Amino acid sequence: MESFSLILAIVVVTALAFDFTNGFHDTANAMATTISTGALKPKIAVTMSAALNLVGAFLSVEVANTISKGLVDENGIRPEVIFAALVGAILWNLVTWLVGLPSSSSHALMGGLIGATVASAGFGAVHGDVLVTKVLLPAVAAPVVAGLAALLSTRLSYTLSKNAEDEATRKGYRAGQIASAGLVSLAHGTNDAQKTMGIITLALVAGGSIAPGSNPPTWVILSAGLAIALGTYIGGWRIIRTMGTGLTDLQPQQGFAAQTSAATAILASSHLGFSLSTTHVVSGSVMGAGLGRKGGTVRWSTATRMVVAWVLTLPAAALVGALAESVTDLGDGGTAAVAVFLVAASAAIWKLSRREVVDSGNVVGTEEPAGVVTTAIAAVTPPPAGTVTEGLTATIPSPAAPATDPAATV
Repeated sequence: MESFSLILAIVVVTALAFDFTNGFHDTANAMATTISTGALKPKIAVTMSAALNLVGAFLSVEVANTISKGLVDENGIRPEVIFAALVGAILWNLVTWLVGLPSSSSHALMGGLIGATVASAGFGAVHGDVLVTKVLLPAVAAPVVAGLAALLSTRLSYTLSKNAEDEATRKGYRAGQIASAGLVSLAHGTNDAQKTMGIITLALVAGGSIAPGSNPPTWVILSAGLAIALGTYIGGWRIIRTMGTGLTDLQPQQGFAAQTSAATAILASSHLGFSLSTTHVVSGSVMGAGLGRKGGTVRWSTATRMVVAWVLTLPAAALVGALAESVTDLGDGGTAAVAVFLVAASAAIWKLSRREVVDSGNVVGTEEPAGVVTTAIAAVTPPPAGTVTEGLTATIPSPAAPATDPAATV
């Protein structure tokens, strides 16, 4: 195994901690719709997702190579820079998890790395062409493409099943949902676990443990896969609630269409080496599926908050990464101070989360109230054909009493 310094060991442990947060932060991407439609019980869903995340980590290293070889200049990057980048990514993941927003762990990592690199070596150390072509453009295009695919798939699903028996249709699509959710989990491991592999490989190059241009060692692949699988198993219940019931209401046909569209987009991007945000893809798919059903709506207030978080992720993580790098640049004492701050901030966020506990028992127990736009759309859009709204009562006014003719009164 490669020779290690103390700072390099700290960086590897911190990278695996980020991978763990990535796991529970992004569990919703694979399993929120499956849980919300009742296709799988919450605990079974996250266990299955964790296992497939681990398998997916071994399928490719293209995304890892994009990060370790393409995004920033490997020469002159110190391990402390990688540590600072991870601090920015972890804190952003935890803050957005606390408020239940499915932001991008991938972009948090990219932002932290860019901010720390710029603070250490200047803007010239960031490869702008790679940033634009393999990070920013996919971030914009992916949710749109996945959303349109999910919308069309949803409409096709309802068209094909309109004459089928309702119960048989539900069972069939729930089985399809389980399969497609497994595919999303596999794709998530293939894409997101590789980002941590790339960061650790970059740190090993920066620390002189392996040669520049090397692929991730086997132990790096295994440890990253295990870390993201464990985080997935813990279950990011707050974000699962937002994705499953806070964004739109899904039926099995919609869940199947959303997950199949998302998995296809993620696997294709992994093959091409795009550091894609699985959160963006799945969120776009869920919204597309919500609009694809006749009478379906999207809670645009929740969607707007998500988009704001997406826009802020890169710059916010970059700012924290740059500040952390400025402190670590002071020496070992500065690095220790940043490490203490990270642990203290993480503990404080966890303590705040205990004020309102969300777990497998109440993850689908409540729904976010519909916003003004959703309410207005629902008021003028007829429900899908063949559905009956439960609990709907009609109030029929009593017939008016006949008028009394005073002249007829004796």
